Amino acid sequence: MSVTWYECKVKYRKTHETGEQKVTTDTYLLDAVSFTEAEARINEEMAAYTSEEFKIMNIKVANFSEVHPFENSDRWFKSKVSLIALDEESGKEKKSNTYLLVQANDVKEAFENTTQAMQNTRGDYTIPSITESPILDVFPYFSGDEEEIAGQETVENKKEPAELID
Repeated sequence: MSVTWYECKVKYRKTHETGEQKVTTDTYLLDAVSFTEAEARINEEMAAYTSEEFKIMNIKVANFSEVHPFENSDRWFKSKVSLIALDEESGKEKKSNTYLLVQANDVKEAFENTTQAMQNTRGDYTIPSITESPILDVFPYFSGDEEEIAGQETVENKKEPAELID
């Protein structure tokens, strides 16, 4: 199942390290099934994040195919990855671009993390560009019902289709 990621720009009063309060606009990323759900989720996340009043300035679909968080990293980078395929008819190489959002501390580490994220790719690829993203934080969807052990769903939480209808 593919995930749709939404970039949400939120304007609010933020207290900086100096103790000074300034109105700022920050960008956050979250996954949702619609713009309506994205708006509801960013409202929920921001309400937990700040006690100040905030305003959602913009919500748009982000063009990330995958998001890869890495521990001990504090910034997000947009990696353009060109997948290379051979066109059998013409015999020419054909490139298709995809974008990954990877967490890292600098561009060099972002390149290494992109390479690590792509390690199970069977085809050839290149990484033509990596740029720092304005995204401050990522909020992936968790329903709270998931109880996973090493990435496997437990039998107790697995519902049969008939149980979902009732």
